Amino acid sequence: MSKVVVGMSGGVDSSVAAYLLKKQGYDVIGATMQIWQDESAQAQEHEGGCCGLSAVDDARRVADAIGIPYYVMNFKRDFKEQVIDYFVREYENARTPNPCIACNRYVKWESLLKRSLEIGADYIATGHYARIKKLENGRYTIQKSVTEEKDQTYALYNLTQFQLAHTLMPIGEYEKPKVREIAEVANLLVAHKPDSQDICFVSDGDYVKFLEQETGRKSVPGNFVDEAGNILGTHQGIWHYTIGQRKGLNLALGKPAFVKEIRPETNEVVIGGAESVFSDTMFVDHVNYMAVEKLDGITELCGKIRYAHKGAPCLVEPLSDGRLKVTFKEPQRAITPGQAAVFYQEDYIVCGGTIV
Repeated sequence: MSKVVVGMSGGVDSSVAAYLLKKQGYDVIGATMQIWQDESAQAQEHEGGCCGLSAVDDARRVADAIGIPYYVMNFKRDFKEQVIDYFVREYENARTPNPCIACNRYVKWESLLKRSLEIGADYIATGHYARIKKLENGRYTIQKSVTEEKDQTYALYNLTQFQLAHTLMPIGEYEKPKVREIAEVANLLVAHKPDSQDICFVSDGDYVKFLEQETGRKSVPGNFVDEAGNILGTHQGIWHYTIGQRKGLNLALGKPAFVKEIRPETNEVVIGGAESVFSDTMFVDHVNYMAVEKLDGITELCGKIRYAHKGAPCLVEPLSDGRLKVTFKEPQRAITPGQAAVFYQEDYIVCGGTIV
């Protein structure tokens, strides 16, 4: 009997993943990753998503109901180094980070999988809406979930072949209402628990306050400038802005204004018109290949540049320095440095990386 450690966040998806695997005959162990940084019970309780004490309580009660052993595993240091420090560093460099992708790659998989294998498990499993597919070439990739609106493949592009070979994702075959129905039939207390939305370590959504606390520095006001360098007004500090942003600029220019560029070296935020935030070309580094070992030449794929982006046809060219040059058939809005670019063929991931 294969042993699997299920990462349980206290939500309905991971709870049903554990339940389904138990029904399928796996030797299932439930585990919640302790990643919150504050030791006080009150602070822990207010951490959002998969981090709070209420999540641990719910996960433990679900494990009891299913009849599986349950543990809390401490990954505080890994989370601080691989997710929080990265998040702060990217904002300091005027890039928009993707902490969930970093958490998936380096904490939920690298750390949890290592610990799970050490205790004799064959696999780890999660409640992600995605499917693992082994191709005819022998490589593993991630295939889109059966439900497009809940699909989470974009945030999983950075997993390695070894990690994919030791991972199960039973939820990818179901639509969300069916998952809740399974939980209800199984009498799982989280059947109608709302989905978590915010980044777990910034539970109030105030990124700037969090960055100020982490760095010990205040967000420094500077100049809004146009594309010619003319000063248009004063901004609150570059941490407040991201490429393509329109709301909250407080600029009266007589026409719509958008953030086109952020310049940390001069503390300037460049403002342009609607057309200025569209581009048909981008470069991508830190590439992780999934369906293929590498691209042999220019390949037509579907590129997705943010979680909510539908994806668009593009030509992907591998460069000699390991980066990718990507040319979209039609200009795309707000291509943002620091965000992930994920490339699909049909419904599975070929490769992905970070927009530079």
